[in-house]
Amino acid sequence: MSTATPGRKAMVPSVSTCFQLMERYEMLENIRQHSIVVAKIARLIACSLLEAGETISLDRVTAAALLHDIAKTSCLRTKKDHAEEGRKICLQNGFDEIAPIVAEHVVLKGYSAAGRISEKEVVYYADKRVNHHAIVSLDERLRYILKRYGGDGKALRQRITDNFRMCKVVEKSLFRKLQFTPAELSRRVEQEEIQPVKCRGEHNAFA
Repeated sequence: MSTATPGRKAMVPSVSTCFQLMERYEMLENIRQHSIVVAKIARLIACSLLEAGETISLDRVTAAALLHDIAKTSCLRTKKDHAEEGRKICLQNGFDEIAPIVAEHVVLKGYSAAGRISEKEVVYYADKRVNHHAIVSLDERLRYILKRYGGDGKALRQRITDNFRMCKVVEKSLFRKLQFTPAELSRRVEQEEIQPVKCRGEHNAFA
């Protein structure tokens, strides 16, 4: 079902437009580098899913991954929910197709392992595999998040842990369709830097 606003054609931003938005919203360089690595992972997974016969948009995945933290810089000051603010930014710019993906990159809503794999799961998972700009395991990322954001609040730490438990379910669903393992992800991403991508959408390169 389309998420486009009535009377307005839904759009997916090009890679160049994504980088223009990063400039416009004054994205910090470390967040920009994080977003690029997340996009590389997300595009690799999406491409591999397409090769496996799944229906998924490489363009939506790439754009949403590049813009998933578009609101994070401002939210460091305002303390607002950067996923929700990112959704609003996407809608304000007419990018209705990726707004829901950006909105759920931190926590998935209504996920079912029995359902089809969508762009939301790919971007959500890719983000959990990147610590700053390094590709790490889910366990490594969880330890960092707990240390950085968990504090002493038992309830918050439990929510964070539960979210990563959900991400491991997503991981199993994703890699059941792929020809490589989660542990091989970093090597695969590095190979994409020197080898042609087998399937391409509008967004070919963004490094």
